[in-house]
Amino acid sequence: MIALSLAAPAGADELRIATWNAGLTRKGPGLLLEEIERGKSPAISGAVAVIVALDADVLLLTGVDFDAEQAALTALRGRLAEAGLSYGWQFALGPNAGLPTELDIDRDGRLNGPRDAMGYGAFRGQGGMALLSRLPIRAEAAVDYTGFLWADLPGALLPPGMGAEERALQRLSSVNHWQVGLDLPDGTKLELLAWAATPPVFDGPEDRNGRRNHDEAAFWLRLLDGALPLDPPQAPFVLLGDANLDTQDGDGRPEALRALLSDPRLQDPAPRAAEVSPEPDHKGDPALDTAFYAKGPGGLRVDYILPSAGLRVTGAGVMRPQTGPLAEALAAASRHFPVWVTLDLP
Repeated sequence: MIALSLAAPAGADELRIATWNAGLTRKGPGLLLEEIERGKSPAISGAVAVIVALDADVLLLTGVDFDAEQAALTALRGRLAEAGLSYGWQFALGPNAGLPTELDIDRDGRLNGPRDAMGYGAFRGQGGMALLSRLPIRAEAAVDYTGFLWADLPGALLPPGMGAEERALQRLSSVNHWQVGLDLPDGTKLELLAWAATPPVFDGPEDRNGRRNHDEAAFWLRLLDGALPLDPPQAPFVLLGDANLDTQDGDGRPEALRALLSDPRLQDPAPRAAEVSPEPDHKGDPALDTAFYAKGPGGLRVDYILPSAGLRVTGAGVMRPQTGPLAEALAAASRHFPVWVTLDLP
């Protein structure tokens, strides 16, 4: 058991919200559940140790395989409870990841490959997302935007050569976009706007993934603007998830994400790590980085928590220790580091 926590416990009148791409995705359906239940995996033990140390009241996990019965998520919850961290509520919806399209999306002359799915995935649910919470989740009132068509987004940056059949079928979300409410202790509610986007790489000169990544962030701008045939979210809310994009470094089209970060309806607490390694070739502040790709661009800020403007932020951080048992647990689990924000409750 790792007792160290780099995020001080939230007070009785505070709420800690966190997001983490925990690397809980495996090569086939059922393998994550099997690995959790077997109890011998350093990656699972590392993930459990990190989540316990994080001690968030509300945690959005990205990069976690989805199954219809939520058996893997339930098993993970059980492992957390055994380690001393109890979550009374869990929530997940089926992602677009691995959902078959029966189209040759990647133009390789074959059907049903991982890149032919609605969102990249070797099987339905590979690399979805899920929510764990100490507060009651209003699951019955959740709004799932995962089926929203890419072509229906105003100003969509559709890739060249996208035919009518694909336009009529292709969803915008590579994983999920959804809105789900939490019941706060005073009887009011807090809405969570959650998403996980495709990496803006692994494509060709058409820049399909770069365009889609941009539009997955732009969706929230259009929703907040009331420019979609959907009800805009009412404050207070928190927008959070894995944008898979750094606005300063790495590849991608950062315009929509930059607009979100500077939108007056949102606030960016700019969570920082206490310990950082310098990256002289980067433009961005390495203390803001939430992932490290050793065989690629290095450190990037790709995971975000953006509370609505009226919420009072009392703390924020990136859990990224450089040495010690928690650093080892993180390294065993994922290339990403947890991001947390503490809010003052009414």
